[in-house]
Amino acid sequence: MNRAKGTYDVLPNDIKKWQYLENIAKNIATKYNFSEIRTPIFEYSGVFHRESELSDMVTKETYNFKDKGNRDLTLRPEGTAGVIRAYVENKLYVESDLLKVYSIGPNFRYERPQKGRYRQFSQFSLEAIGIKSALLDAEVIKMSQEFIETLGLKNVSIEINSIGDLKSRENYLEALVNYLTPFKEELSNDSKERLIKNPLRILDSKDKKDQEIIKDAPKPIDYLSVESSNYFNELLKYLKIFNVNYKVNNQLVRGLDYYSDTVFEVKAEIKDFGAQNVLGGGGRYDNLVSELGGPKTSAIGFAFGMERLLYALEAEEVLNLEEDSLDVFIINFSKEFNLYTTSLLTELRNNNYFVDLDFTNKSFKSQLKKALKLNAKILVIVGDEEFNNNMVTVKNTKTEEQTTIKKDELIKTIKKELGY
Repeated sequence: MNRAKGTYDVLPNDIKKWQYLENIAKNIATKYNFSEIRTPIFEYSGVFHRESELSDMVTKETYNFKDKGNRDLTLRPEGTAGVIRAYVENKLYVESDLLKVYSIGPNFRYERPQKGRYRQFSQFSLEAIGIKSALLDAEVIKMSQEFIETLGLKNVSIEINSIGDLKSRENYLEALVNYLTPFKEELSNDSKERLIKNPLRILDSKDKKDQEIIKDAPKPIDYLSVESSNYFNELLKYLKIFNVNYKVNNQLVRGLDYYSDTVFEVKAEIKDFGAQNVLGGGGRYDNLVSELGGPKTSAIGFAFGMERLLYALEAEEVLNLEEDSLDVFIINFSKEFNLYTTSLLTELRNNNYFVDLDFTNKSFKSQLKKALKLNAKILVIVGDEEFNNNMVTVKNTKTEEQTTIKKDELIKTIKKELGY
């Protein structure tokens, strides 16, 4: 049997890359006072399939199924809706005027697999729920920049835009439809459908002919209400104070329909990445909480694809991993000594040393090879002489010095050799 298309195995040799990336994400989130939240990987379909959400991700790419109770369920295609469902269901808005949470976990979309893009993929995402503040927007964008900088990636830029509030979008959509209608027959099939259902999504089209048409289309920023325009200008001032490396992209709309006002993407110029150079992004959303049954509440969030980040770190050769090592490896010459070496193993582990041994009692050469492959710092050797005299031989693999000691001196000797 093979793994399902669009999925992958994280093998023991690769897991440390993931742990490295996840730890940096958690540290950044903690630094900005975000707490972890964990929501189910599937929800009732209505959490994602809302009347207001007509993005391709939701309408074409979700994994939907019925359970044995004939209830409609969907594997989460993104993290925000599930977090907001939890926020509303658990009445977290009562506890504080601002909830700041992050999560790291799998999402699922049925799309064409390609490098850095899978049907099961992991995201680092966060949400700040409860207030509308240009300063908060700026801090979230600053946080995304700091996350990327901490990873060591260079040539990174942040593109931002404002798609405005509801009034702004209504004015803009009318102008956009008027502009696109004469080009209807030249648009891609997907964009012809979007022109009727969701014209804003055409700005996000990857079709080259669509991109040529929308090059001269009206810009959302030209149709902002006074309130949205002032909000965006205030945001830019805060970003300048935060020293955020940004540029305004008037065509940026992001891939989900719940966004309003601030939207942004984090991009990187990375070798061999081509058009897949967006590492993450997000934006503000003002209506999702109320759509899922909560009070009228504003929020902002972002998400980064972990697989794409790992590819970027490897491509730029900035994946700084510490080499795995073992404190002690026990070499046992005979099965007859197993009880003796087990007592050594237990004592060492009870003193918080990382210890392993060979369970097959193979030759000394074979066990030594395994110990060195595991980067063991100390060898504890038990042969006939050690066993018969209640002794052990301790060898430092770095200095290659060795000494035979009494068994009850083992911990003191190991502590001296390792310095801890």
